[in-house]
Amino acid sequence: MTQPPDDFDPTPGAPIRLADGLRRVLAPNPSPMTYRGTNTYLIGDRELAVIDPGPMSEPHLEAILAALEPGQSISHIIVTHSHLDHSPLARPLAERTGAPVIAFGGAEAGRSAIMSELAAGGLAGGGEGIDRHFAPDRVVTDGEIIEGDDWSLEVLHTPGHLGNHIALGWGGMCFTADHVMGWASSLVSPPDGDLTDFMASCRRLRARNWEAFHPGHGAPIESPDARLDWLIEHRLAREAAILLALENGAATARSLAERVYTETPPALLGAAERNVFAHLIDLAQQNRVSPQGELAAVATFERLS
Repeated sequence: MTQPPDDFDPTPGAPIRLADGLRRVLAPNPSPMTYRGTNTYLIGDRELAVIDPGPMSEPHLEAILAALEPGQSISHIIVTHSHLDHSPLARPLAERTGAPVIAFGGAEAGRSAIMSELAAGGLAGGGEGIDRHFAPDRVVTDGEIIEGDDWSLEVLHTPGHLGNHIALGWGGMCFTADHVMGWASSLVSPPDGDLTDFMASCRRLRARNWEAFHPGHGAPIESPDARLDWLIEHRLAREAAILLALENGAATARSLAERVYTETPPALLGAAERNVFAHLIDLAQQNRVSPQGELAAVATFERLS
């Protein structure tokens, strides 16, 4: 993880104007995995889009509604992905406003073939908190334009952190949710996360000319290209460290995490282990490592090249 900026400490529930037609309301759910909390965004001047209502929180629901100014209403509720810190409040907000919930799909939408096989074989998530019951009213596809009365958002399917993860282009800005964050690298935890997809999504975003990113957690990212370059290089460095560690002999994801994530607090070592497993799956698909037996989270891996 990178060191989070000390100057990002907004008051939960208080709307902050970021640009014309854009405000952010911070949810009251700080944690080691969410930093200060989940960023909920309000777009528009009359009929608003709400991006990522956040966790199940009555105070946050009331804060979103209280942020509406005279003459404003909520016409769209857009969920970038179905983690418990992003999607659960969508349904209560829809019930209060009548706005539809829009997303790429349910919890398993967009899952890659290899992750589907692992899940069918019994591999469960690593405790990151999947909203398994999430069901949008409207399913959108990659490249689709979501339109309001004075705004439009381009849907960019960006799987990796989660199969149903989307980013949303708004002019020169992009709402990157948990794919690109300024305070930490994104967690990729099989079978819900897929590192091969994550890297492809990073490179897809890098191919565009963005002015700024608005992430799901933390402050706006004013240098999007530099941040994406860092994310890609960070993952390639982890990959190189794993391959180097395997030169000393076959190892499990857990033992590799202990050797590679030396700066990670013990409480987060489980998440680091899932990240290492994601790398091992990706490396196995590249024929650079191989599990001794079935591909599984507890498997022992050996280096091939």
